[in-house]
Amino acid sequence: MSSDLRRRRMYSPMDTALIATERQLHMPAPDTAAPRAVPVSTTAIISVKPVVLPAPERGDDLRVRVSAPVSGSDLAVVVLAHGFGLSMSSYDPLVDFWAANGFVVLQPTFLDSLTLGITPADPRYSDIWRIRVQDVERVLDELDRIVAAVPGLGDRVDSDRIAVAGHSWGGQTVSMLLGARVVGADGQPGPDKTDTRVKAGVLLATTGIGGDALTPFAAENFSFMSPDFDRLTTPALVIAGDHDQSLLSTRGPDWFTDVYRYSPGAQSLLTLFGAEHSLGGIQAYGAKDTTDESPERVALIQKASWAYLRSALGIDDRDWKQVQTEVAEAADPIGRIDDK
Repeated sequence: MSSDLRRRRMYSPMDTALIATERQLHMPAPDTAAPRAVPVSTTAIISVKPVVLPAPERGDDLRVRVSAPVSGSDLAVVVLAHGFGLSMSSYDPLVDFWAANGFVVLQPTFLDSLTLGITPADPRYSDIWRIRVQDVERVLDELDRIVAAVPGLGDRVDSDRIAVAGHSWGGQTVSMLLGARVVGADGQPGPDKTDTRVKAGVLLATTGIGGDALTPFAAENFSFMSPDFDRLTTPALVIAGDHDQSLLSTRGPDWFTDVYRYSPGAQSLLTLFGAEHSLGGIQAYGAKDTTDESPERVALIQKASWAYLRSALGIDDRDWKQVQTEVAEAADPIGRIDDK
């Protein structure tokens, strides 16, 4: 983060803790060698931003980025939710791969994005976690309008095949559309926000259950970190790093696998060996805040998430079966896939 941005915005303890979790304390990658590029498909894609959705009650219009292959039809849709502080311009390693291989990727910018500069003094601040869910719902409501912003794309989209994906806070956001609920102060699960338009999901480094699993600070400040997964029945792939130690949890990296353990819909778990919260660097190419840079891990996430979604959306299950076989039979594995 630039010094100019630090001067413009005063961070609360909530900001500080979330940034530490999302960015792993902004530790840079080693400078001894240039970051290695992650290979992606050579298929041409187009990316348009921002597509602006008027949202007067939100306080800021909702801005969305659209990425898609320049050719092809019956394209499935993935709505990708960013982690704390990021934006629609993040996660190119995933977006480029998915778009180049037949998906339309939609990326809303949420109110916590550093590009908007909202501070804790803003009356919306404590409700951002709820507004995030509303933003994804708005994207689905306005799907036709969004894809129409890219000439010729509207007629190539299969609106019956919609998936969601999210990293960290983004995973918590989209998990609610898959069926997760937030446990309130009374100990009861809150409203069910399951969206039947969503047929599958990918949850990357998504936080686990609350209660004693949270540090006192997290329990006091992050009410949304108390999920109930009993009604998460929509098919989902969970991706977690076995070195992802959160500063908000009293538990170890297994905390990020709770959604797999406790939800009926999370069918598969991809555990990445040695991966921390950035999962090898999915948030950007050559990002200096990646603490566990690994093009190999990112490449596996690209292929596994894409193949899983193709299977879960009923497009073709052969690629997912192939990924499962390759991971299981690798001589020097970088991960493991478990299935229920």
